[in-house]
Amino acid sequence: MQDIWDKLFHKEAAAQPDGDKYLIVGLGNPGREHKGNRHNIGFMALDRLAESCQISISKVQNKALTGNGRCANQSVILAKPQTYMNLSGDAVGPLAAYYNIPPENVLVIYDELDLPLGTLRLREKGGTGGHNGMKSITNHLGQNFPRMRLGIGRPPGKMPPAAYVLQDFSQDDLPIVADLLTEAVKAVETFVTEGINLAMTRHNTQRNSKDEI
Repeated sequence: MQDIWDKLFHKEAAAQPDGDKYLIVGLGNPGREHKGNRHNIGFMALDRLAESCQISISKVQNKALTGNGRCANQSVILAKPQTYMNLSGDAVGPLAAYYNIPPENVLVIYDELDLPLGTLRLREKGGTGGHNGMKSITNHLGQNFPRMRLGIGRPPGKMPPAAYVLQDFSQDDLPIVADLLTEAVKAVETFVTEGINLAMTRHNTQRNSKDEI
């Protein structure tokens, strides 16, 4: 009888969200041809974070490449969806469910056209701003999860946004991108240790009128 109660207790305990673990997701498109694209700055940020925290992102799991370890002495799962951008939620949703991570502990990092290059903006929750990867994720998690937008700027002239985001950063852009990725790592560390509100206060840069939409 005790064995039965033990099994029931452990099953119930396992169903509780794990508030001591964080899922940090970088969005992008898989494949060498996309590695340097503006659309892949989320992947770049996650790679920089993995390097800083000495975590290998090499495990294939739930349609993503993942790595488990510790950042700023907190337990984290790093994930790069391999579904292509528009289906990112098909990886993020199952990963959050598998690890029993509540939405407030899921941080998604992605590119933002409506922020100048080099700008970092954290938000506690919100809409998708027309970003297809975020649309896919909200279909799985809802809108109440933190996100980090990394500004890539608007396309020049009449270039379609879809073409612009699939271009590589220019050589002139790279020093700005490097500084942005460094700040992104610091922002993640603040988020997992001190919460989203302090992370926003400490790391949000240049304000943009469209941020409040």
